[in-house]
Amino acid sequence: MIRWLLPSVAVFGIVGLASLVTFTSHQGFRRPVPETPKPQTAEAPPQPTKPAPVQSSSRSDAGKVISPEGGAKVIVVGDPTKRMQDPRTAHIRERDMLEESPQGPLPVISPDGRRPLDVYARPWSGARGARVAIVIGGLGLSQTGSQQAIRALPGEITLAFSPEGNSLGRWMQAARQDGHEILMQIPLEPYDYPRVNPGRNTLTVDATPQAILENLHKTMGRITNYTGVMNYMGARFTAEPAAMTPVIQDVAKRGLLYLDDGTSARSQADAIAAQQGAAFAAADVLIDASQERGSILKKLDELERIARAKGTAIATGSAFDVTVEAVTSWANEAKARGIEIVPISALVRDPERG
Repeated sequence: MIRWLLPSVAVFGIVGLASLVTFTSHQGFRRPVPETPKPQTAEAPPQPTKPAPVQSSSRSDAGKVISPEGGAKVIVVGDPTKRMQDPRTAHIRERDMLEESPQGPLPVISPDGRRPLDVYARPWSGARGARVAIVIGGLGLSQTGSQQAIRALPGEITLAFSPEGNSLGRWMQAARQDGHEILMQIPLEPYDYPRVNPGRNTLTVDATPQAILENLHKTMGRITNYTGVMNYMGARFTAEPAAMTPVIQDVAKRGLLYLDDGTSARSQADAIAAQQGAAFAAADVLIDASQERGSILKKLDELERIARAKGTAIATGSAFDVTVEAVTSWANEAKARGIEIVPISALVRDPERG
């Protein structure tokens, strides 16, 4: 019996060995590739309550490992100068894009060329249809008002923070976690100053360039993770090139955008931004000069008409309850009519984007 089994075992062994050789020859002796571990984060921040839209195809990414605050490492693929923040970590400041100063942490272009304007921008579709950007300012002045604005307004609406506000770091994080792009409002000297006073650290035309920059930085250092700044008042200041030039120069140097709220016909911001190569935009419509719902809705309809005629339009307003309610209602209906609401960064004139 044993003698009969031995030849059989030998035959099966030879056949099995031949099958193994044939299989491995076709597979090229490849070893199994181990599964790439998922990047670990220092914390598990809440998911945005409003889904982020598809990122524009005009933005590419390149291979790089980024370490945001807290030590978390995120692997990014593509051109690092065009990388946007992951929506899940949009409330975490990027250490290599901050300059520590006596006035607080100030935004800067990172050593590898990434600008706050690009990294902190909200993605959008990149389509060429009628597009509008709506910027709602005054965040931080009212605790309940700020909470309501962040919760109610669609994530596509850009929020601007007042330097006079309280708990700005908290509201900045809440806004970024909810998908909003944000700006910092800069108090500039109006006519009839100081009878009409934008608040502490107002930039004035009679100050030296050094004093202007010091007050600018005191305001800019209040929060982080913003794509740019916009004026708060400032009809007199924005009309003076000597006063405005150091402001626009600093904004451009730090990789930020400047938004003119469009309320002063004498503003020189546009011309100075063009001279300095700064990313710039100007509002077409102020929607809530009259705080009445019907009036606000009429201004928003005007915004839509401008966008359909020109392709783009920009509106500004404040975080009054009536404004927040009207904008929320109108935005949902406008999207159904084919109007795309985009962040302000999508509509700037930017020399670096061509």
